[in-house]
This record gives sequence, structure tokens and C-alpha cells, in this order.
Amino acid sequence: MADVLLTHSNHLAYDAKQLRKMQPYPPLGTLYAATALRAAGISVAVYDTTFNKPLPGFLEALTEHQPKIVVIYEDDFNFVTKMCLLHMRELANELSTIAHASGIAVVVHGSDATDHPQEYLDNGADFVLNGEAEQTLQDLCRSLLQDGRVEVEAVPGLVRYSAADGSLEKLLPAPKNPSWAALPRVERGLIDLEPYRRSWTEAHGYFSTNVVSSRGCPYGCNWCAKPISGNRFHLRAPEEVAAEMHELKTLFGVQHIWFGDDVFALDRHWIEQFANAVESYGEVVPFKIQSRADLMSEATVASLKRAGCAEIWMGVESGSQVILDAMNKGLKLSTVHVARERLAKAGIRACYFLQFGYPGEGWDEICETVQLVRDTRPDDIGVSLSYPLPGTGFFERVQAQLGIKRNWVDSDDLCTMHIASYTDSFYHALRDALHAEVAGWHAPADPFDASIGESLWMRVHEMEPLSRNVNVLSLPTAPAGEVRGAFVPLQELVVERRS
Repeated sequence: MADVLLTHSNHLAYDAKQLRKMQPYPPLGTLYAATALRAAGISVAVYDTTFNKPLPGFLEALTEHQPKIVVIYEDDFNFVTKMCLLHMRELANELSTIAHASGIAVVVHGSDATDHPQEYLDNGADFVLNGEAEQTLQDLCRSLLQDGRVEVEAVPGLVRYSAADGSLEKLLPAPKNPSWAALPRVERGLIDLEPYRRSWTEAHGYFSTNVVSSRGCPYGCNWCAKPISGNRFHLRAPEEVAAEMHELKTLFGVQHIWFGDDVFALDRHWIEQFANAVESYGEVVPFKIQSRADLMSEATVASLKRAGCAEIWMGVESGSQVILDAMNKGLKLSTVHVARERLAKAGIRACYFLQFGYPGEGWDEICETVQLVRDTRPDDIGVSLSYPLPGTGFFERVQAQLGIKRNWVDSDDLCTMHIASYTDSFYHALRDALHAEVAGWHAPADPFDASIGESLWMRVHEMEPLSRNVNVLSLPTAPAGEVRGAFVPLQELVVERRS
């Protein structure tokens, strides 16, 4: 029995790309919410849909736990959740409908529910919680469990339909939870880790799991949605993160860690303290992170190496400075070259996130991106297409071009929902050629056939003049007084550090 049953909508088998990759990670955001409820004295259970058949398993969980409240709490630390994929919305609504039909109160939290609350309220959800919701979830569940009465004014970020007249009630602004970094260590025993261990070991030969040292990102890229944390940035104590890594290694047999932070290594002093804390436990656990090229100072790279960092994925996005400036990326291409050299010297894999299809990007800018990749030779790349999400400057620019489809079905959808410079098939061919070339650099000499890459590039060049779209958007003009792509000084970033 449990008063509250938490779940999420990221079922691995519904996403063919993630299923092929077979790098599943537990739903940390969901587990943090469950941990917060348990710390408040509320009995909880978690139904993990990652591997289990979502609907039959959910029905079994309802029968087993007899919850008074179901909370569909998406993992805010998972990038596929932030993409607001359509298959996840559909599953969340199916789970809501089942719980609602059983007379159970349903609470939903996530990026997509924040952007489209009525989609969820119309499909069985009683409440949508916006923002950093661990504290407000405690408050809401207490009210529901005590007398079933909820005053909207008492729960910041709450969205629901009015019982009086059916109007949409919401209390904004959405809350920011300054105590997140002080929450108890996430309780992984609330779910079964064995399917994760088995999947990783069978596919890759080792067991990796996820940790977060921070939440949020204070940078201003205008294509990046931040419906949960906005520009707020929270840091956990470095000693606590190191202790969690040691626990995962010694108690759970974890051999590798993926940090789900939006931006790791923002605070160089934190990184140094973190490295010292990790080293105090002896043998390090190798890990990979997401960060920025302009954060890779010599001191930071040295500290990351000491701590066990084996791989860094940097949001490079484009090899065109004009496009980076239009994105408000705040990144200079020179820092990418420097970061690549420093990481190579340290023996840390340097990998790039790239995106094509941003307004104003033509063939010349695409060639600049390809040339940057060839000049710096990253160890791996991830290629995507510019994806308009509500609440971003990019979305506002292309909104008039958007049709009925506003979300990718799954993470391999890779379609442009605005009118980009080229057709989707061209971008797919470009992705395949660039991936093949990078893979060829690092493949054993004998099995790799260089002619494959050559034929793929030939296809790109053949398609280019035939795949151009009309009525595409040009680069935006910066407002008077604004320096597009200007750097954000570190002291001006909103950082909340847990000491």
C-alpha cells in the first residue's frame, strides 16, 4: 500500500533510436520527487515504465499499492523528456485516463505539461504542477490526503480547471525550489535497477547509471527551452556528489556514470573541490558530462581529468560564427579549437552536439560546420535539426510557419517543423555523411570502407541544389544596442550553490 504512486512516460520500446542505443538511465527526476515525498512522511511507490509494459504494469501497480494519488512526474534530467516527444504525451494521457477512471486524483509534471496543460487536463489529469515542483508536490499531496481540498493560491505553479465554472485556473510564476540541492540522496531502491544493469552489460560490457550535480542552465541560447528552472542554476555540494558516486560503485557495482546536468563545470572552484573529494575515495569512477567549450580552461580540464572524466559532450551547434551569434549561443569558434586541443592532451574524449536547419543557415554555413568538424576531429558527434519549442525566441520567429505537427513523435523523428533552407531528406543525407566520416577516423583501418563515406558525400552534393526550400527565413537583425551572441560574464549568471 502507498498513498502516492509515481510514474513517468519514458517507455524505452516506444523510441526506436533509444532502443538501438541501449543506454537506459533511471528516471532521476521522478525518483527525486518520490524521495522528497518520502522525506515529508508520505508513503510512496514508483512504477517505472522504462522496461515494463506501461499499461498492464500500471494497472497491476494500482491494484498492488491502492494509491490515493497518482503522480506522473517526468524526469526533468532526461533530454528526451525536454524534447516533449509526442509518444510520451500520449502515454502520459493513457496513464492519466486509467487512474482517473479508478477515481484516483492525478497530478502531472513535466516540460510538455507545462507548455500544454489543457492537453493533460482534458485527458484525466486533475492538476498540472509547473516549475521546480518537489516542494509544491509535497504541499499538494498533503492537502489531497488530509481533506481533498486544494486552494490554488496555496500552491504556486498549480494549474487546474475551476470546479465552479470550468475555467482554467493557474497560479504563476512557477516556483523555483532553492532547497532542491539539500534534498536527501535520491532513493534508487524505489525501482528495480537490474534491468538497467543487464541492458548496459549485454550491450556495452559495463554498467552505467546517472547522477546530477546541478539543475538548470543560466545561458541564453534562444532555441533552448527552460520551462522548469528558467535561468536558475542550483549546485549540490561537491563532497555529496563524490560520496554518491562512491556509494554507487561500492553498493551497486556501477562502473561508469553519466552526469545528466545541463551544463557541467560551470563553477571552476566547485570542480576543483569535486576532484579533491573524488580522489579522497581512491580509485575513480569514469564519467561523461555535457558542458561548453568556453568552460574548458586548463585548470578545469586538469580537475576533470583527476576526477575521472572520460568524455565531454559540448554544445558546439555550428561551425558558422554568424549562426552561433544568431542563436545567442555566446560562444566563439576559437574556444572550440582550444577546448579540443586541451581535451586531447588530457586524454578526454571530446564530442560535439551539432544542429542544422537554423534560420539563415545556407550551404556556406553548412560547409563551415563540416570544415570545423574536419579541422578539429572530435571523437564523436550528435547531429540534430533545429527544433522549435514553446517559450523560446526561435519558436517565436518560426511560429507562423508551423503546421499541425508541433512535436517529434520520437527522438529519431528528425524533421523540421519550420521552413528550413533544405528538405528533411537532404538533412538526413548530410547527417549520415558526416557521421560516417567521423566514425571512419576512429574505426580500425581494415574493416572501414572509405568509399562508403565518399558515396554519402556525393549524394549530399547531388541533392543540395535540388533540395532547397523557398520562403525560408533570413537571419534576424539584432535590436539597436544589442550585441548578438555576446558572452555572459560568469559573475552575472544566476548561480545558487549548496555549500
